[in-house]
Amino acid sequence: MPLPAEPASPPRQARALLQRLSFRQLLVIAFLLIAALLGAASLRALYALQELTLQSRDSAARALALSGAAQSLRERSISMERTARQSVVLDDRVLRGRFRDDSRDASALVERLAQEDIPAAQGRLWRAHLDAITGLLSGPLDTALERERQLTQEFRELESIDEAIALQVQQAIEQRNKLLQQRLESSRQRLAQQVGAAIALAVAMALAFGVWFTRPLKRLENAIVGLGENRLDQVIAINGPADLALVGERLNWLRLRLAELDADKSRFLRHISHELKTPLASLREGVSLLEDGVAGPLSADQREIAQILKQNTSVLQGQIEDLLRFNAAAFEARQLRRQNVDLLQLIENQVDAQRLQWRARELTVSLTGEPLNMDVDPEKIGTALANLLSNAIRYAPPHSTIALALSQQPGRVHIDIEDQGVGVAPEDCGHIFEPFYRGQRQPGDGSRGSGIGLSIVQEYIAAHGGRIALLPAPSGAHFRIEFPHVFKP
Repeated sequence: MPLPAEPASPPRQARALLQRLSFRQLLVIAFLLIAALLGAASLRALYALQELTLQSRDSAARALALSGAAQSLRERSISMERTARQSVVLDDRVLRGRFRDDSRDASALVERLAQEDIPAAQGRLWRAHLDAITGLLSGPLDTALERERQLTQEFRELESIDEAIALQVQQAIEQRNKLLQQRLESSRQRLAQQVGAAIALAVAMALAFGVWFTRPLKRLENAIVGLGENRLDQVIAINGPADLALVGERLNWLRLRLAELDADKSRFLRHISHELKTPLASLREGVSLLEDGVAGPLSADQREIAQILKQNTSVLQGQIEDLLRFNAAAFEARQLRRQNVDLLQLIENQVDAQRLQWRARELTVSLTGEPLNMDVDPEKIGTALANLLSNAIRYAPPHSTIALALSQQPGRVHIDIEDQGVGVAPEDCGHIFEPFYRGQRQPGDGSRGSGIGLSIVQEYIAAHGGRIALLPAPSGAHFRIEFPHVFKP
């Protein structure tokens, strides 16, 4: 009985869900998340600002009301004193009624102030003096002067209490303002912390999304560079959004297709070369038999024709062998075995390997540069350098100088080889790297090359992702090899 499949863990489910989304969808989600975070921080700041505004407005209104109440209490006390003294002197009931109205309003103000943190003892003391004043309003006429004097004293006490209440009100207002300022400062700091945290989190999310998004793009770039450098043996697999993963699959299909086409080309060249060599060998053997007189003696004209046939069959055989050699070199260029080597030492080895050749022609070979390590196939780069140096030796006149230079530029490495020979004709400059092309200017000894040396050099350099170019020179030829990537040890 088969065991039930274990359910996928939440991280795997989330990863699978993200991989089903496209790069554009993930980018929109990332922007929405960052916008939501910053929007929430903005709304929180707006809410806090509104709350602080309401508190400030309420505190200002209460302070204004308290100040107004204290001022009204003092005005009522003055009115009460004037009405009370007139009612005692004149013994007028109307004035006493007006006093009662003023005292009622003043008592209400005291009650209101007592609810706003005014000490209760001051309120009780104010009411006690009011009761004493109310009791002095009634009495015999012969005691009016004494009662007026006592009223004056009581109102002086009442005025002192009013001032104390006004001072207490002012202190209460200042205390509320101080508390409001502290609350405002605390809210400001808290709001600044929240906004700062939101911005920091948004930046962190942006960086995280940026790194997360650029990883598959970097893999795509490396995969494309690998195809350009003919690294057809490396499988291309892009883990990421669905559309980028699909592009990776297409690139991997392209890699397999390029490898198949390259193998087909190599098989075709080997097959056609083999098919040509078999009848060519029979043709050469037949020409040799004719020259040897096996079929009878040859006339002078017939012998000349046989020699022409023999010479051309030899040329054709050499071209077939060159074709096989170029095909082998093109195939080997795709099979790089990279090692971290010192380019300067590699160039010195090639110069030493051909020391007998350039000394025999009484040449001087100079090499300049600093040690520089790169990941290259030393055998193939060595072969490319050997071909260029060999060409320079063949074309350089005796007693001249061949200059080699290794230099490093930002993101590039240059290897320059210059000689003082006949150089390259202007009409040949665009064709010298084509297979089997021979330029018009040949070395003084009359020997002609096969025309594949520079083609092999170009194949090996291109396989490393570099390029070789013929640069303008006042005399001789100036070749430059350029590698785009530098790998330090």
